[in-house]
Amino acid sequence: MPLPSRPALIGAIAVLALTSCGTGTGSGTGSGTGTGVTLTIAANSIEGGKNSETAQWIKQWVIPEFERTHPDVKVLFQPSGVDDEQYKTKLALDLKAKAGADVIDLDGIWVGEFAQAGYIKPLAEVGGATVEQWEGWAQIPQAVQGLGIFDGKKYGLPQGTDGRVLFYNRTLFKKAGLPETWQPRSWQEIVDAGTRLKAAGVPVPIQINAGTAMGEATTMQGVLPLLAGAGAEIYAGGKWAGASQAMKDVLGFYRQIYGGSGLGDPRLQQEAKGRDKSFTQFAEGRIGILAESDYFWRSVIEPQAGVAPMKDRDQAVGYAKIPARQPGAGIRGQDFVSMSGGAVRVLNPFSKNPRAAWNLLAFMHSAAATKSQLAGQVRISSRADVNDEVLPADPMLKYIADEILPLTAYRPGLAVYPQVSAALQEATAAVVSGTGADEAAIAYQGELEELVGGAANIGG
Repeated sequence: MPLPSRPALIGAIAVLALTSCGTGTGSGTGSGTGTGVTLTIAANSIEGGKNSETAQWIKQWVIPEFERTHPDVKVLFQPSGVDDEQYKTKLALDLKAKAGADVIDLDGIWVGEFAQAGYIKPLAEVGGATVEQWEGWAQIPQAVQGLGIFDGKKYGLPQGTDGRVLFYNRTLFKKAGLPETWQPRSWQEIVDAGTRLKAAGVPVPIQINAGTAMGEATTMQGVLPLLAGAGAEIYAGGKWAGASQAMKDVLGFYRQIYGGSGLGDPRLQQEAKGRDKSFTQFAEGRIGILAESDYFWRSVIEPQAGVAPMKDRDQAVGYAKIPARQPGAGIRGQDFVSMSGGAVRVLNPFSKNPRAAWNLLAFMHSAAATKSQLAGQVRISSRADVNDEVLPADPMLKYIADEILPLTAYRPGLAVYPQVSAALQEATAAVVSGTGADEAAIAYQGELEELVGGAANIGG
């Protein structure tokens, strides 16, 4: 089966001068056993700049602790503090030249693209048989492992992740006669709650991100969770989801919200800062139900330092799982669904010391290292044992770890995905502007065919 159109990244680096050569950065015996070798870690982090905390953790904890327990290994840090696309291109240049660091931080959305290019290989192929025996696999939920999986093979270890849920205002729910503890089991139950909120005078009963102005937030907070709830993924089995019944169901749901029902505000979806305005409106008690990631809880409505702080957040804000279209209709036969994102760490397949590099990578994802990186902060990690220890201080984040991560899904890490995402955003924008769901789905299909190399690469 033909693959999607040639990745833009690979085409771009073909015209760049390659300034490095060789095989990996390890030096010494080359035996791969960890005896008398030098290993390098690369991350888009730099002290005093971008992702400074990660850079400090690597320099001040990872390196000295690993070297203490592996006295024959020297570890170096290769920091960067640049735009993500610049960092991505640099990694591609290094790996194309069979050079670069031994352990590499990589955005999960790049995994498939780098794998297809041959820049990274499955962990077990690089690190050897001990990879599958690592104790950490038992602590990382299967769904979370999916962040580093492409075509069924494990390419990277997931770092922290997140999850999407429905946030709701308990005060408004009480006003509308709705339960303060709410868990819809179908899309219709969301609509029903919105109808009750509207009748109670709530200005915006439901906010599901839509349109192009909200960018990737439309796709990740809206389209993809709904698509998963309709039983499909945007890319599965080597094919992209086209104008299928599942896609029409998703766009039909958007039509229910924004097509004149008064359940959602279509103007908000078209404003340049519509997402920011939705944050403010929720904090002010003007939005009843809002689909967002846990970022919304910990960074937007956080009572002290949030972008739109809610002093009574812990009492006034509830959260619920995103239901499938109807019970059992979600992907994998699930009743509830979610989407997640995050970064991974991979091994350089051209490392001179692959076994030692795996030991370093596994160490960086151990329970001790994960807790050290959190530095006392309450954040979701990829490890269940660490989450069990640190998250009870924040019931919402523990809810994400316990209830959401086991059923989540991820975006496909392919070069064409951002363009597909833009096409999905355009489809929702069309529906918000008055286009019918079927018509918007057909228009999306036409654009998709151009992006991925024809109908042969699109599923029904």
